[in-house]
Amino acid sequence: MSTPTPEASGESGPKQSARPTHPQGTALTTSQGTPLRDTDHSLKAGPRGPILLQDHHLREKITHFDHERIPERVVHARGAGAHGRFISYGTGSRICSAGFLAEGVETPVFVRFSTVAGSRGSADTVRDTRGFATKFYTEEGVFDLVGNNIPVFFIQDGIKFPDVVHSVKPHPDLEIPQAQSAHDTFWDFVSEHTQAQAHTMWFMSDRGIPRSYRMMEGFGVHTFKMVAPDGTTSLVKFHWKPRLGVHSLVWEEALLANGADPDFHRRDLAEAIKAGAFPEWELGVQVFEDNEEQMFKGIDLLDPTKFVPEELAPVQLIGKMVLDRNPANYFAETEQVAFHPGHLVPGIDVTNDPLLQVRLFSYIDTQITRLGGPNFSQLPINLPHAPVNDMLRDGMHQTYVHEGIAPYHPNSLDGGCPFMAGEGDNIRPPFIDVPEHVAEALKERGNPVSFEDHFSQVTMFYRSLDTQEQLHVQQAYSFELGKCASEQVRKRQLQALANIDAGLCAAVAHELGLPAPEADTEVPESELCPSVSQMGGMWPVDGRVLGIVASHSTPAKTIELLVANANLQGLKPLLLAPTGGSLADGSPVDRTLLTARSIEFDAIVVAAALSPAPDSRVDLDAKAGAIRPPGAEELDPRLVLLLQEAYRQGKAIVTVEQNEGFFEDVGLPAMGPGLVKATTESAIQDTATLLASHRAWERFDIPTS
Repeated sequence: MSTPTPEASGESGPKQSARPTHPQGTALTTSQGTPLRDTDHSLKAGPRGPILLQDHHLREKITHFDHERIPERVVHARGAGAHGRFISYGTGSRICSAGFLAEGVETPVFVRFSTVAGSRGSADTVRDTRGFATKFYTEEGVFDLVGNNIPVFFIQDGIKFPDVVHSVKPHPDLEIPQAQSAHDTFWDFVSEHTQAQAHTMWFMSDRGIPRSYRMMEGFGVHTFKMVAPDGTTSLVKFHWKPRLGVHSLVWEEALLANGADPDFHRRDLAEAIKAGAFPEWELGVQVFEDNEEQMFKGIDLLDPTKFVPEELAPVQLIGKMVLDRNPANYFAETEQVAFHPGHLVPGIDVTNDPLLQVRLFSYIDTQITRLGGPNFSQLPINLPHAPVNDMLRDGMHQTYVHEGIAPYHPNSLDGGCPFMAGEGDNIRPPFIDVPEHVAEALKERGNPVSFEDHFSQVTMFYRSLDTQEQLHVQQAYSFELGKCASEQVRKRQLQALANIDAGLCAAVAHELGLPAPEADTEVPESELCPSVSQMGGMWPVDGRVLGIVASHSTPAKTIELLVANANLQGLKPLLLAPTGGSLADGSPVDRTLLTARSIEFDAIVVAAALSPAPDSRVDLDAKAGAIRPPGAEELDPRLVLLLQEAYRQGKAIVTVEQNEGFFEDVGLPAMGPGLVKATTESAIQDTATLLASHRAWERFDIPTS
């Protein structure tokens, strides 16, 4: 009968203290709680004799080890997670009766970010779509908002899931390339299946390589239905808006990070939370009339390859999410968390989006395979915070100790329990399957006519980007298609690009050494959508990483002032010196010239011009092979490399009390965007001002002549 939550468990269930907590100072035990005095030696017949079969501890330890891996996710295998809370503004309560959207309600959440294509051991900064899945532990049950950092998807119908995933996975003969779309099978699929062009354009843009999960937008992708307290319905699309703005890596940073720090994104998330720079997003919705056509200004709201520009339907903010706690155990939480678009609460329902409809089946089926049975909701990370009173019984990993003898409805033997919502003293609002008219139609396989436009929104997206962003898109397509061995595939994708934008097609064709084809489809013009561009605007700098270059002889007062001012600005300062140890003020060195790379820093403050260290030899460190300009002969070549990389990546570089020609000495312009000569007192404020716009974008301006 009743299956209470852990907080409500009484004497009839397992004691909470039986859960493994492993406090410090307690003895090692078997899985049954028996204390052990030795886990380093097998039980043998004499010190050199054979191992005895009766060694029950050995058998338990090895057997569990042999079975401790579960199947990784087919997609979204590489992930990072965090706990937090969602605080509702109350503005959503007028269109939705869900209790967690009432004003001031605080709801615990767990969020999992992920890449799509790669295996669990792949790198973080590959060009890919990112998952953005949020589990709300509401008082009315679990609500899962399972989204991405891109608002459109590759396919319109879920029956194509296996096709798109098979195409982007490594080739089955050699299992390469890992976590990349730059290969023949993927581009063969998307060039043949042109509805995939919309999603492909988004992740060929800078959106495909986010700077951080903390600086990543999230989208529910699908259109959902909301039910107001008075029973009226609206259609909505969900948006997560990061407080720090939407920012990306440049291509060189992504390539360096994949080698120097494959855990770049998960480390950034965990360290920001540990440092108290808690990531924040606001949840918003675009709201549409729930009309019979389910269209909005010519856009089919059931087509998951389309998005609605914010210029046409502004995002209305309904709450804020703060992530403030890292997982205690990756496997127990981040790996075992199980999301499902069908985990809904009263007031939120699905629509007839054919991709969403298939996800409703596919996700629960996947969790049963991965987590060993249908009771995955009983794992602590998936456990609802609302009371559970189901009639589901037994199966693998059943942990509830059910009461009663009649797990069926109706019954009289358990007094009619469980009751339906609204019966007896049960006042919890029920989930409502919204009644709606189903139009008379033929049973058939096909799409509505409104799904047939595969290019107009792709054109709108590309032309809405800034010039520098368009250049990045051209470079991304050129790189990806340049990795394809099949000329037929390259030519077919060029034809798709010709139907999107002639300039884009010409630029990519030039890089591939192929003729640019003419468009063979007439694409209707659309109003531009400036909101898709990541450029423009000023953003908080909380948690941005600042590299402070100092020597062991830099005055203690200089270091103390720079670090203190950085902390006041909310920046995360890392001290970089020629070698490890401590600096003059006693601060430990965080990075050395040997271990540091430009990807770690959002900006660099040079408080000391470092002379060549004894180990700056090409035969000891490849970075020491950096070519130094004539004026940099007295500088360590690894410092020169660091500053030149940072400059190419559009990062702010601020010098403190250095000679007038310092920038020229290291091979940079004497003056220019994002290059500042400052005093010790002003350096951090100058840096924060530059960081607010993310990069010195003017460096990437393309000459017009």
